[in-house]
Amino acid sequence: MRFDPVAGMQPFQYDCPVTIGLNIRAWRLSQRHSVEALASKAGLAGASLEALESGESDPPVSTLEALAVALGIPPSWLYAHPTHVELLTTDPDGEVLASPSPDAVDPVVDHILQGIARQRELYVLLTTILQGGDPKLLRAAEASLRSLAKQSRQATIPWQSRISGHFEPPTD
Repeated sequence: MRFDPVAGMQPFQYDCPVTIGLNIRAWRLSQRHSVEALASKAGLAGASLEALESGESDPPVSTLEALAVALGIPPSWLYAHPTHVELLTTDPDGEVLASPSPDAVDPVVDHILQGIARQRELYVLLTTILQGGDPKLLRAAEASLRSLAKQSRQATIPWQSRISGHFEPPTD
């Protein structure tokens, strides 16, 4: 539990722990590496990587950095599942918007920061819901956002091809 005395908010609890081991495994599998191959590339023992992936041990920062370099991704991406990063780094047509480079600024974080600058109120609202930690509100927000994301990726129907009786654009 964590209390934010500055904001005067009630204590909140994170519902799901960071599953860094599962994410490391997902990244390894998404790039078709065996445990031994990735461990060797990162300078680790195979047993150490297996222990990290199973959650038996917590990786130090230096190990995370070595794994990220071996995978060719920024270290912060290890905290997310590869499919989530893919959603943030590709447009609806499948074109890659950001290239993963372990040396460059994280393109996902850069994209989020640009969004915060443009849509500060939306960011504040989402942050408030996340910090509140109410599981029902978090599930509702996630369901709503998934629906909106799906709608944003669907092609719009040109006005001329809409069925009669549907909303028509205002005429000047």
